[in-house]
Amino acid sequence: MTAHTRGSYGTGASARVALDSWWGDGEVGKSVSVDLVRGIRERLMPMLRHVAEEYRDRTPDGYPVVVDAPDRGLIGIELDPSYALYVTSDGSQLSADFYFRSARTDARSSASREKFGGVPFEDRRPIDAAISDQALRNLIAELISRWNFQPTIIHITDT
Repeated sequence: MTAHTRGSYGTGASARVALDSWWGDGEVGKSVSVDLVRGIRERLMPMLRHVAEEYRDRTPDGYPVVVDAPDRGLIGIELDPSYALYVTSDGSQLSADFYFRSARTDARSSASREKFGGVPFEDRRPIDAAISDQALRNLIAELISRWNFQPTIIHITDT
């Protein structure tokens, strides 16, 4: 039971990622980008595949999707179209890209500072090429935590 693997962009949040525009016309940036992503791929992919296996029965049909495209400078996981984590490179810097929806019940909204619930949120964080395994697990754990926190997600354990 392995997760789906896509070599190109899916229909979910990854469709919004336009890596080609980052690389431009130069092949030098592309080769550096591919090398950076391949550097952590061997450590990250087993973790992503394990999460995909664990969440196979909790996600919509066709998900989770493990995105394994190091030649395009992209690896990651989509739990559904609104919840995803990608490790990408712009040619010189690795980054972790989160895609998720903000909670509908947020204590930080108030009459003077309106915050709409369910709004898509994108978060890009630079990461070091020598990132530790623990830090990679923490990134995945943050995505899983956001997924599990959704108020409408109920994992049925007994019928």
